Amino acid sequence: MTLKIFAVTSDHSLGGSYLGCEPMGLFWGLQPAPGGRQGLRLRKKNVETPYQVHISLMEGHVSPSDGKSSELAVVTTERWYMAPGVRRTEIRQNGVVGTLFLPPGPGPFPGVLDMWGMGGGLPEYRSSLLASKGYASLTLSYIEHKDLPGPPDQLNVGDSYFRSAYQLLQDLDEVDADRIGLIGLSYGVYVSLRIATQCGVKPSCVICINGPFASTIPYPEDGFSKHNDSTEKYYVCNDQGYVQFKDAMLPTHLALEHRVKLENLACPLMVIVAEDDGMAASSKYADMMEEILKSAGKSQLFTRLSYPDAGHLIEPPYSPHARESFYRVKPQKLMIVFGGHPASHAAAQEDSWRKMLDFLETNLRR
Repeated sequence: MTLKIFAVTSDHSLGGSYLGCEPMGLFWGLQPAPGGRQGLRLRKKNVETPYQVHISLMEGHVSPSDGKSSELAVVTTERWYMAPGVRRTEIRQNGVVGTLFLPPGPGPFPGVLDMWGMGGGLPEYRSSLLASKGYASLTLSYIEHKDLPGPPDQLNVGDSYFRSAYQLLQDLDEVDADRIGLIGLSYGVYVSLRIATQCGVKPSCVICINGPFASTIPYPEDGFSKHNDSTEKYYVCNDQGYVQFKDAMLPTHLALEHRVKLENLACPLMVIVAEDDGMAASSKYADMMEEILKSAGKSQLFTRLSYPDAGHLIEPPYSPHARESFYRVKPQKLMIVFGGHPASHAAAQEDSWRKMLDFLETNLRR
């Protein structure tokens, strides 16, 4: 009997959810099971446990519509988000709601304040990976969390909240107070830029992923803000009835009174742009940010990464792509278009993550 060794690093996929030689295609090419619930996307909620991935080698070509096929070999692999020795601590202090991840050892470590978008909650997987790379990372919630004040679907925290979160991270014995960076995705971009330019703190660098530099809703400089999104009339639905926010988020529809004073920026800025972003006019935002900094004589601070056919959710590498997904289920179910195409999006996630880590290394360690 002749045995042939199959290797994803050298053998090509001829069909399925990806084509060609893609060593991690089995992971980023994962899709919901046929007939499953619509609008689901895979993301890790409990980072203290691994994904357990069962990989089977089947006899012949198998498609979802086929019956059972013979299983020639099977292996289970684990994918961890926390390296050995990384410490996780829930933060509920001075009104701040977040989760802190510390690398192994006494420190002090460079720090990162990590912010996501208006989907809310408290995603932890990026911060846990950053701690695994040697950064003290505080992932911060600012909307849609039970421990935050006010109605959960409204932005009820402002500058003092974000300043407190930054100072909390800065005051930790394990953190180098003079080496702290900011990362923001989607609306977290606006928050990150506002912290860097208008909150009286001095971060060492900022990374912005597919987000605006002005707000579409009233920003509560302190206190509560009634959710009043004036852009809803610009929402566009595709043939399936899914909403594409991109036109609503054009710079002309943003509230100029809530534009970040980007000309005040005093640290390096990396802007990551998905050119097929269905949620935000990311490319136009980047153009305007670059022009503002150029006019202020600060072009040297600006770095731009652009990715054709990538969608809104540029996450850590090998996360499965979701072109459409649920945005909310109440008061009514809303499906949205994130955009992007699987292979291009996967390539963008892998490349941008490597360059983000290089950017942090340059600005927080050297």
